[in-house]
Order: sequence, then structure tokens, then C-alpha cells
Amino acid sequence: MSTVALIDDHESVRLGLEAACARDSQTVVFSGSTVVSYLEWRKASTAAPADVVVLDLTLGDGTTVTENVRSLVNDGASVVIHSVADRPAAVREALSAGAAGVVSKSSALDDVLDAIRTVAQGEALNNVEWASAVDGDRAFADAQLATREREVLRLYATGLPLKAVAERLGVAYSTAKENITRIRVKYVEVGRPAPTKVDLLRRAMEDGIVTADEAPSAR
Repeated sequence: MSTVALIDDHESVRLGLEAACARDSQTVVFSGSTVVSYLEWRKASTAAPADVVVLDLTLGDGTTVTENVRSLVNDGASVVIHSVADRPAAVREALSAGAAGVVSKSSALDDVLDAIRTVAQGEALNNVEWASAVDGDRAFADAQLATREREVLRLYATGLPLKAVAERLGVAYSTAKENITRIRVKYVEVGRPAPTKVDLLRRAMEDGIVTADEAPSAR
């Protein structure tokens, strides 16, 4: 029997999942509308992390998918995204941040329970349907970065100043700067602009150039 936390800003969704989990002998230890409230409950109660957190893809408190998934994973929980099926970009972001898998809100409750049990046992979810949606998402077209550009992006996006990036790679500062400029241009050309350093980190994580563990806030 696993412990489950439900985070969704729609109370009716939480109540339905809570009832289903109870019938399935899963213990719901927390039900709330934000990741922050879950983490505060954890701290106040000194409870162990839930085995599985069922997380709505988009919450109403202004937090991002990456922030929410990473906070939960870093806290020790496995995350199952419970979402509608029309946001492949956000799904890819969630998986890149460390979510164990995704189950659609249109799925039968039995399928949601199966996903919870699977993840609680440390097994991978079958995300073929979602992988297809993500792969078909034109917003994530390959920017076709060169090897050196990927190296520059990885170092820069994970927190090094551009001067330090140049020194690490043994190139001139102007060369590193030109690489960043070309990277931004390439992302714009495929419809994935990255005007800020935070945006570059997001693109690098989406493309597997930077892992969640390497991201600055994960350290």
C-alpha cells in the first residue's frame, strides 16, 4: 500500500481521486491546491514524502511546471502528471523536470490508479501516447545546435558567466558570445525564442542538454 498526495486546484478532481484511492487501498496523506501547501504540510507534520504525488499540470498560483515538478522530486516524491491531453509543450517540460509519467484526465479512474501503483513500485509508465504528442509538437522543433554551441549553452545555462564559459572551453570571450547569439537566433528560427538566460536554461532542459540535477536551483 502506497501513500499518495493529490495536488490540483479543482476540488472536485481531488475528491474524485481521493475516493478512488481509498477504494484501491491507497492512503491519501495530503490533498491540496498548491505544491507550496504540500511542502508546508510536510514540514509541519514531519511526515515522510508521499510515495506518489498526483500533480495537475497547470495550477492557478502562478507557478511553473518545472518549478513544481522539481520541488516535489527534490523533496523525495515520484510525480505523476494528471493532465488534459492538449498541452504537449507543458508535458515535455514536466518530463524534462523529472516527472515519472503522465496520465490523461480523460482516462478511466482505474487507469489513474494503475499509474499510481506502477510509479509507487518504481516502475516506468508507458507514455507512448504522450511521447507521440510531444514528438509531434512543432513548438519543439530541433534547433540543430552545433557541438560547440551545445557545450556553450550547457555551461552558460547552468550558471557560469560567459567569461568563465570561454575560459573553460579555451576560446575567446567574443567567440563564446557569438555562440550564444547564434543559439538564440536558431531557437527563434524554430519558433522557440530564448531572450533571457532563464529561457536558455528552459530550452536546454527541453532538449536534454541540461538535466534537472544540473539546473542552478537543483543544486
